[in-house]
Amino acid sequence: QVRLVESGGGLVQAGGSLRLSCATSGRTFRGYAMGWFRQAPGKERAFVAGVNWNGDTIYYADSGKGRFTISRDNAKNTVYLEMNSLKPEDTAVYYCAADGRHFQPTSPPTRANEYDYWGQGAKVTVSS
Repeated sequence: QVRLVESGGGLVQAGGSLRLSCATSGRTFRGYAMGWFRQAPGKERAFVAGVNWNGDTIYYADSGKGRFTISRDNAKNTVYLEMNSLKPEDTAVYYCAADGRHFQPTSPPTRANEYDYWGQGAKVTVSS
């Protein structure tokens, strides 16, 4: 059974930091793109960041540029999202995703329908 399990969410004050982790199991995603999305209450799921299979191509949504950092450790089958200078508008459920269909892509997808594996989500709440 393929699983993506997020951890590291929680409550933080504005200006604070959180590090989300996404551990994968059940199959390898070492040659595949991984991404983070978020969904705020009443809003659609939105792209946050994506990393290609070897980490040398990374995309960020404008909302997180300069504040968020995505990384992956293929030896640990884990992808991370470091979030700094958090704002109340970053409050959302954050989802880890994997594109298990395209081997060694040059760039990560940015649309949710391009990912076929999802975690259960980690809630992040940023208080003002």
